Amino acid sequence: MPPSTSTTTSRDGTRIAVYDYGNAEAPVLICIHGYPDNAAMWGPVAEVLADDFHVVAYDVRGAGESDQPGSTAAYALDRLQEDFRAVIDQVAAERPVHVLAHDWGSIQAWHFVTDPALTDRIASFTSISGPSLDHAGYFLRRRNQAALRQLLHSWYIFYFHLPWFPELAWRKGWAYRVFDRLEKQDADGRSIGDYVNGMKLYRANVVPRLIRPAKRRTDVPVLAVSPEDDPFVTTPLQTEVTRWAPNVMVKVIRGGHWIPRNNPGLVAELVREHTREVAGWGT
Repeated sequence: MPPSTSTTTSRDGTRIAVYDYGNAEAPVLICIHGYPDNAAMWGPVAEVLADDFHVVAYDVRGAGESDQPGSTAAYALDRLQEDFRAVIDQVAAERPVHVLAHDWGSIQAWHFVTDPALTDRIASFTSISGPSLDHAGYFLRRRNQAALRQLLHSWYIFYFHLPWFPELAWRKGWAYRVFDRLEKQDADGRSIGDYVNGMKLYRANVVPRLIRPAKRRTDVPVLAVSPEDDPFVTTPLQTEVTRWAPNVMVKVIRGGHWIPRNNPGLVAELVREHTREVAGWGT
């Protein structure tokens, strides 16, 4: 059954497209997609979880049907947090929500969950293939083998900071072939805007956070899920976070980066287990 659609307006006037899968009496689960996806990625996961949760997904600014601000500064993490706040205020009022996020969705959600202003609004966080940029800044300062290995996996981040060429490569189709060699992905439902606009996420946030990371902590129950064949994010970067999140559980799973697309049933089961055993919700 397709979700109902609506919009909410962020603090800076950006309209955010929201997709509601119903079951309004159940605990609210907010799903945040990464790059270069949009909220449609969560459809198969939402179908599996629809009996257990009030599942809500939204298009991150620049993706899907949400507005596409032109300035890079509009994609800063604090602006993304205002989008998240607008969504949960619309769908959950003052109730705490569970968060499921992937890739850049997880990067965002780490920012949200480590902000004391949102402590009472987030009941649990399931993170897949996405670290906190601030935590990553400290991780890379170790200058050990694990940090070097992650830097090698992160080559594409430096590429996305180049002027004009990455946009041209997506528009001409060259970039699809390169990234498919790393991990074959299903691009159904994505638009060229999802690819091009989303690079502003990297340009607005990565360098400042890695150079001057903040000491961001959280006591929210976190499940850090690391697919062992992820070509972009290594397991230590995602899971060695007890310094910042003492209430963390770690799960290394078989699969690649796009596990929510390729194995939605597994993702749904991980969310159920986490909310039941750690946060006390779910079935």
